[in-house]
Amino acid sequence: MKLAGFNFSKINVERFSDNLKDIKINTKIDISKIDKFLPPSFEKELLRVEFSYLLDYSPNFAEIEFKGAVLFYAEQEEIKEILNGWKKKKLSDTFQTTLFNLILRKTNVKALELEEELNLPFHINLPSLKKKEEKE
Repeated sequence: MKLAGFNFSKINVERFSDNLKDIKINTKIDISKIDKFLPPSFEKELLRVEFSYLLDYSPNFAEIEFKGAVLFYAEQEEIKEILNGWKKKKLSDTFQTTLFNLILRKTNVKALELEEELNLPFHINLPSLKKKEEKE
């Protein structure tokens, strides 16, 4: 299975308060739909996964929401297997891990940019350098 495309259909960021006290950041990925998709000028059907990803700064401080779709090239048998699993709301660990890592990679970069713009605390720790301590 290979990535064929990734796009956002909604990006929403809102800051509700200036009170930074006791902020907790909760994240949630939700898969809303998995189906076949035949783009114009393609001969084979692709697998389309619609998702939402929410960063909730609680209590009632801010929220960042993404919605979008991921397209995968896959063999028809593999697409059928995933769709059958989806009917039972079950995804293989391999597919789910690949999918969630892809969603996180794409959304986290965009979220960091939005957090910077709205002066929100970053939801992940960024690498930083520390001064070496001198030996005596």
